[in-house]
Amino acid sequence: MSTRSFCKRAYSFFKAYPSASKLLLLSTCSGGGLLVYSDSSPSKRTLTADGQEIKKKKVVVLGSGWSGYSFLSHFNNPNYDVQVVSPRNFFLFTPLLPSVTNGTVEARSIVEPIRGLMRKKGFEYTEAECVKIDPSNKKIHCKSKDSTSLKGTTEFDMDYDILVVAVGAKPNTFNTPGVEEHAHFLKEADDALKIRRSVINCFERASLPDLTEEERKKILHFVVVGGGPTGVEFSAELHDFLVEDVAKIYPKVQEFTRITLLEAGDHILNMFDKRITAFAEEKVQRDGIDLKTKSMVVGVTADEISTKERGSGEVVSEPYGMVVWSTGIGSRPVIKDFMHQIGQGQRRVLATDEWLRVEGCDSVYALGDTATINQRRVMKGETGTLNKKEFKGVVKDICQRYPQVELYLKKKKLRNIANLLKSANGDNTELSIETFKQALSEVDTQMKNLPATAQVASQQGKYLAKCFNKMEKCEKKPEGPLRFRGEGRHRFQPFRYRHFGSFAPLGGEQTAAELPGDWVSIGHSSQWLWYSVYASKLVSWRTRSLVVSDWVRRFIFGRDSSSI
Repeated sequence: MSTRSFCKRAYSFFKAYPSASKLLLLSTCSGGGLLVYSDSSPSKRTLTADGQEIKKKKVVVLGSGWSGYSFLSHFNNPNYDVQVVSPRNFFLFTPLLPSVTNGTVEARSIVEPIRGLMRKKGFEYTEAECVKIDPSNKKIHCKSKDSTSLKGTTEFDMDYDILVVAVGAKPNTFNTPGVEEHAHFLKEADDALKIRRSVINCFERASLPDLTEEERKKILHFVVVGGGPTGVEFSAELHDFLVEDVAKIYPKVQEFTRITLLEAGDHILNMFDKRITAFAEEKVQRDGIDLKTKSMVVGVTADEISTKERGSGEVVSEPYGMVVWSTGIGSRPVIKDFMHQIGQGQRRVLATDEWLRVEGCDSVYALGDTATINQRRVMKGETGTLNKKEFKGVVKDICQRYPQVELYLKKKKLRNIANLLKSANGDNTELSIETFKQALSEVDTQMKNLPATAQVASQQGKYLAKCFNKMEKCEKKPEGPLRFRGEGRHRFQPFRYRHFGSFAPLGGEQTAAELPGDWVSIGHSSQWLWYSVYASKLVSWRTRSLVVSDWVRRFIFGRDSSSI
């Protein structure tokens, strides 16, 4: 046989059996020793020491947002079979969405495909949307994402042993007439791209000949509803675009532009420190943005937006060119239906316990904006007396179970709960239950729901993944606090949120930062801190390099004003 013929036959063989090439390479590197090769695809079978196959529990994860992606990234327990169901096959870095609306950052730069993570972890992914959860039968009903194909939408059911609900939330319109039809939202990458196209189209329309000044003013009137971080940041980004880029690109219509920021409350950024709120309001007005507080939107039509002044009750209507709605979040239809099934129909979002389990469903967990932890009150309605020495034995467990205790102690500058009891009853060795109730009732006033932020969702996903990773170990040796309504301890420590600070970009390369320790920083230095923190929080080196290159491009060449 000639060398050429042998090579052709070998090439055909290895092309038909790709695994054989890997086997040959590994055999050569091992020095000819006996080598057992397995394909790189993860095995679905787990065997015990005596060769018995272990049936893995099936964990179904709904969603690929902050909480879902964080859970999947940190999940490393081979005893579970993980299936991901989400209508989008990527993770979206939502804090940079306002930067996409004006061309500062490209949408593709802030998305990370999840197929790579699925392959690395050995998980399975299905691009579909869960439309119904059936907890009694442990099934979910799904629909495929693509409904425009000739075959229509594909529907299917999927079983689960454990369900992790991380579908996020939708914009809350408060049933305001016309909002769904005429306003833009800012929750998804498609939303940011639509806003970007709409802004450019407004300037192109206003540049047409034979338009009156009133028509140009209407087309270039941009209204932002909601004075929270997203609304304020979008207003600031839009203002920077008008000042830095529109003046060069559309010089003839720049004078007709106007930005109006509407807030139903007394102040914008009311969840931040008062110093940040005051600075933000002053800067917004200094930049020429028309800030209207105590103005509640009561209706939106194709041409006008109507607001009701809280003080006078007067209803005012104004023409606009574009409206962006950013006033909060609400539950998705599938979550509302699920809440009615489990007796939580009167709640705004799903209620979970301190371990992120949905109340009433032991096999269902909920993370992120979908749910909130239902913090129990410390004060119990029992009678009798408590011995301080006996009480100190469970002080640590109480602080772990009830975050409001720690908040109260910090606020009152008390070192521990023993000081709290001393302040309530002096140096007595025992205290009556009524005195104890009075002290704990004041503690319960510190209870607060966790904010619906990416920071909370990411920490919850990481926490739950770590719980699953050590499930078998903690089943044998629980590490959680004492059970107040039963014997022994809980398996895990309850979830505790750690706040690492918040940013509020205000435009003009200025950012307000509220960091732990009552530290507030406002100005250009905080903007560079914002750049560094956001770059570090991006989930891959790919997205980091893309975002940083977008920032550099913007500094050198300006923002992209194309409508694509």
